Amino acid sequence: MGTSDRTSRLAASPDLFDNRVLNYFSRVHPVVPLLIFVPIIAVMVWLAADRGLGAWSIVGMFAAGLAIWTLSEYWLHRLLFHWTPSFRGGDKLNFIIHGVHHDHPNDKMRLVMPPAASLPLAAIFFAAFILIFGSYGYAGFAGFLVGYLIYDYTHYYVHHFAPKSDLGKKIREHHMRHHFQDHHYGYGVSTTFWDHVFRTVPRSRKAERQG
Repeated sequence: MGTSDRTSRLAASPDLFDNRVLNYFSRVHPVVPLLIFVPIIAVMVWLAADRGLGAWSIVGMFAAGLAIWTLSEYWLHRLLFHWTPSFRGGDKLNFIIHGVHHDHPNDKMRLVMPPAASLPLAAIFFAAFILIFGSYGYAGFAGFLVGYLIYDYTHYYVHHFAPKSDLGKKIREHHMRHHFQDHHYGYGVSTTFWDHVFRTVPRSRKAERQG
């Protein structure tokens, strides 16, 4: 396969369904998560203040929610996105959930999570935050959603731009190794922290040869 053919395949956007409506909702413009979740974040902070939380309590829970997102990002990617069910049709389900992104990683319309997936997941996590933290959960969920947006746009950025900073280069290399070296490693996207904790950091080719 020539370079131009490979580039074209990586950026292709194949249909996932026979149904035109389902295909429409399987793609999303990158600005959509901002339009949906920034107002929700603002409402969550307002609800936290309205229920009597002080500024420091809001800041603390917001930071906790952000940290909870990073762990959730890791395990969602590792357990859900790379889930390979053994039942009939499981391979098709795996392709719809995440396999299409690995086959066509530069598809601009599938680099942020479509609302058809992100909103139900957000509803589940919101319920968990309120159940566990009560009124504090509003501020925690706001931080969680900010973490999600950072993840979405980090993911978009590393697939379409070349970072100039050392941190940006490190994050991009980490994710590209996940795509093109071994998808059993490198599950973190916005942070590599949990890959270090759970020992799933992708090794460089040089390190592999030396090992």
